[in-house]
Amino acid sequence: MKEGKVEIGIIGGTGVYDPGLLEDSREIKVYTPYGKPSDLITIGFFKGRKIAFIPRHAKGHQIPPHKINFRANIWSLKQLGVTRIIAPAAVGSLKEELKPGDIIIPDQFIDRTAGRASSFYDGGQVCHISMADPFCPELTEIAFNTGKDLGLSIHKGGTCIVIQGPRFSTKAESKLYRSWGADIINMTIVPECVLAREAEICYVPIATITDYDVWKERLVSVDEIMKTLKGNVDKTRKLLEAMIPRIPEERSCICKNALKDALI
Repeated sequence: MKEGKVEIGIIGGTGVYDPGLLEDSREIKVYTPYGKPSDLITIGFFKGRKIAFIPRHAKGHQIPPHKINFRANIWSLKQLGVTRIIAPAAVGSLKEELKPGDIIIPDQFIDRTAGRASSFYDGGQVCHISMADPFCPELTEIAFNTGKDLGLSIHKGGTCIVIQGPRFSTKAESKLYRSWGADIINMTIVPECVLAREAEICYVPIATITDYDVWKERLVSVDEIMKTLKGNVDKTRKLLEAMIPRIPEERSCICKNALKDALI
């Protein structure tokens, strides 16, 4: 394999397990203080950029959202030198105009998870990381503009409510989240993005909509979601292929200095 530091990490979401866009690739095992990552990490090249790929739920979707070792995944990518993470993720829609098959790049989240390890700073040194703007503004612009140029149905901005899972919402919960102004619903973006910020890694979610949540008075089925996912995977791959070459080598965003005013 060619030499050089890994620049970009891709955390594959539901249905996005194939790192086949990478050339000269190999799988490696990374050891962390937090235990095992979700899976082996594939390292390879795409148009001259060195990329690391890890399937969030492991190959074959073996790990449910509430059991993902988020700290080990982010730590692994940090150890490899990753400074930017692109994170495809399946989401449900809480708005009529956000349709299954669309892509959305959210700019906010509401955390409804519980009991997840969400910080690298558990004692000794305290960190109050700012999450006022949780996703990298530079990567957000690149992802959205690339999607528009490709003619994809893509939206920029919106609030993602992140629930514990693995169950889906009740109708009452879904309607409550809509009343809060949330746009989409997901089970994995938190604490993934929080840990990335603590690691001073740029992070952008590529949220692909698989279904209308249960507020629309119809049951959400896994079969329906997986059928939509198959179409979304092709869109995500095209977006990644066109987006990666547009990412500048030097960062000009807030993410790279996130710890500056966060440590006590």
